Amino acid sequence: MPNVTFKGNVVRLDGTSVNVGDRAPEVELVSGDLSTFKLGGSLGKYQIINVVPSLDTGVCATQARKFNEKAATLDNAAVFVVSFDLPFAQGRFCSTEGIQNLKTLSDFRGGKFSKSYGVLIGDGLLSGLSARAIFVIDPNGKIVHKEIVSEITNEPNYEAAIAAVKQD
Repeated sequence: MPNVTFKGNVVRLDGTSVNVGDRAPEVELVSGDLSTFKLGGSLGKYQIINVVPSLDTGVCATQARKFNEKAATLDNAAVFVVSFDLPFAQGRFCSTEGIQNLKTLSDFRGGKFSKSYGVLIGDGLLSGLSARAIFVIDPNGKIVHKEIVSEITNEPNYEAAIAAVKQD
């Protein structure tokens, strides 16, 4: 697993690490209406999955806003934000921020996504939340881009994720 820090302190990531070239695990998350939504696997188009600790923090909100803008330019991709925030809080965030081009999904029912993708923070102040990460899955369900941000308070490389979609 990669070395990840929160404000300079090393945190342990738990779960199964996935890598570029692997088949993306299909995992059930919770949508805004509390129904389940399957993410990962083959969706028939690219999936850009933004993983954030909580949308109630500045960097996470910035990440969601930037991908909302970039998602509007992509015809062949669905963009998601995954966090442990409750669906109600995610909906309020999107409403307040005017976010319409991405879908928020909650991992609050057991952290299945975070465990399956190896981004569950296992110790430290953010224990039980997800590390900041981006996964891009191609239309056939293969992981074509992975970034686990080494310092949780930093933003990810947006352009690299978008480039992974535009490579075709």
